[in-house]
Amino acid sequence: MPKPDLPRDVRDSTSADGLGDLPEWDLDDLYPSQDGPEISKDMDWLGKECPSFAADYEGKLADLDAAGLLDCIQRYEKIQNIMGRIMSYAGLRYYQNTTDAGRGKFMADMQGDITDMSTAMVFFSLELNRVDDDKLDAMVAENADLARYKPILDQMRAMKPYQLSDEMEKFLHDQSVVGSTAWNRLFDETMAGLTFDVDGEEMNLEATLNLLSDADRSRRELGAKALVAVFKDNISLFARITNTLAKEKEIEDRWRGLPTPQSGRHLSNHVEPEVVEALRDAVVAAYPKLSHRYYALKAKWLGFETLEMWDRNAPLPDSDETAIGWDDARSTVMEAYADFDPEMAKIAEPFFDKGWIDAAVKPGKAPGAFAHPTVTTVHPYVMLNYLGKQRDVMTLAHELGHGVHQVLAAEQGELLSSTPLTLAETASVFGEMLTFRKLLDAAPDKASRKRMLAGKVEDMINTVVRQIAFYDFECKLHAARAEGELTPDQINEIWMSVQGESLGPVFNFMEGYETFWAYIPHFIHSPFYVYAYAFGDGLVNALYAVYAEGDPDFQAKYFDMLRAGGSKHHKELLAPFGLDASDPKFWDKGLSLISSMIDELEAMEE
Repeated sequence: MPKPDLPRDVRDSTSADGLGDLPEWDLDDLYPSQDGPEISKDMDWLGKECPSFAADYEGKLADLDAAGLLDCIQRYEKIQNIMGRIMSYAGLRYYQNTTDAGRGKFMADMQGDITDMSTAMVFFSLELNRVDDDKLDAMVAENADLARYKPILDQMRAMKPYQLSDEMEKFLHDQSVVGSTAWNRLFDETMAGLTFDVDGEEMNLEATLNLLSDADRSRRELGAKALVAVFKDNISLFARITNTLAKEKEIEDRWRGLPTPQSGRHLSNHVEPEVVEALRDAVVAAYPKLSHRYYALKAKWLGFETLEMWDRNAPLPDSDETAIGWDDARSTVMEAYADFDPEMAKIAEPFFDKGWIDAAVKPGKAPGAFAHPTVTTVHPYVMLNYLGKQRDVMTLAHELGHGVHQVLAAEQGELLSSTPLTLAETASVFGEMLTFRKLLDAAPDKASRKRMLAGKVEDMINTVVRQIAFYDFECKLHAARAEGELTPDQINEIWMSVQGESLGPVFNFMEGYETFWAYIPHFIHSPFYVYAYAFGDGLVNALYAVYAEGDPDFQAKYFDMLRAGGSKHHKELLAPFGLDASDPKFWDKGLSLISSMIDELEAMEE
């Protein structure tokens, strides 16, 4: 285990099972060391600038003119940048090895110090929301530089009805370190430390979940049963974490006067509740023609009357299970990006060459994959757990799409670059689609095309059907928690209430599958995040249809959309493509693409 005071992460080149040299992060672009002069200098600056900012502006925002307000916002933006840089560095080091006590302590210490310092900043949005609307509008109208920040001001205004007193907001800010942040950390460290006994072999969570897509059915079953055994042993802890966070959310929502548990997420996503409900209703109505129909086909291909839950992600009988080396994965994705537009590949290239990707599966490393934007003055970092499967190549395409989006949006600056979750999945899913279409077009025969179509349909079902089922689970869970604490059995029952409905009658559910809600991090870290995946998939399917129709200006419009970051509403971003997500029929377009792929698969059986 690396010592916590190492100046940088250990970067011994890793070659796993013939995958090639898997890259690791070089975090020097953030800071070369956790205890070096660079990070100390920034912490010292924050320690002086935060109280200075409060002394200069608290109680005085209503008296500022346009130029004064612009200076205030730009100072606030610089503080956010430095804080974000420090926490990005601490967080990324931690996610590389969440079981390293030194990394965990450093992240917790930085979080605590920055939370303490930023308490002085809490007044900013609260007081700005008390400035008279007409006065604020007049200042924005007279100063073009200030007008650039109008989207941020509008987003703050959206929260105006739900903000509490200054004193209460400061209290909530301070106590978060021992509230949701602490429970999140407990979940992460518990998950990272779990080991699963698979026929005498000890595996971590990522490797065990990977068995659920193994070609050998007995290995899939062993993996599923190993997961059940460990989840059952820990279910009381996961229920306690879930109960506590859901109750904490209910209390804060109630004090703020938010009408539903989902309202805060919708506000942060800048999306109307009716748009989300239209998406949800469209997907649920489509379950029979999507997941139910596809999994019935899959059972036939596998030669079964019914499927067990460990068959859901099984490869087709004639699938090629040859591991895909890292260099091949890179060239596949980069060629797909370059075919769309050479500029897209150019933006993606540094991720591979400059230590912006951490790909290997390692003990203690956080499971899953993500792209972290860090701050706009540095660059994003991508984390993978690459095992050489076709899905891992698609995950690379997905996360690299996020990275390209984050690089382009950085032009907006720290406050305007962050994209709402509903739109944050656009470039990632689009990157996947480009990669898939390139591979599909190159399929050498009907059998290859069938395998690829089936794989894509499964990915889209996981992105759309499964995530909406997850959203329904969260809606039911938070509603039930409002009535009282939930036992593990009650949470299990809520989980199962959405599983059969979404997956269809072809499935049997093994004893213990009811505990599988426990490992999904989105429920813990980002309540109601999950619908953003379905939103992004439906949006991209509609976007790709416009691209496929041959719009000559599509690439330019697409890059403009990504560069906008969080500076525009989804209506404004989609208008150049002739699309409108608030139209209920919009979602049917995206779902019809999935249905058409299943149509083609069914036709191959005739």
